[in-house]
Amino acid sequence: MSTTWYPVLNYEKCKECGACFNKCKHGVYEMKGSMPVVVYPEGCVQGCHSCGNLCPTGAIEYVGDNNNNKCSGGSCCC
Repeated sequence: MSTTWYPVLNYEKCKECGACFNKCKHGVYEMKGSMPVVVYPEGCVQGCHSCGNLCPTGAIEYVGDNNNNKCSGGSCCC
């Protein structure tokens, strides 16, 4: 798991669908009402883009993503 790689949500783009929360198997997100919140960033797997690939509005970016590389298929690591 990584502390140099984790998702950051742009709440102006987020539509509160919960796809990121439902996809992540590492406990990175919790739902606060209808809003997903990153509560355990160190649980994110280095290089994983699964939640970001599923986000319909592109509201998820990653700290530590120098190349903005995305895994294909949305299931790269999780």
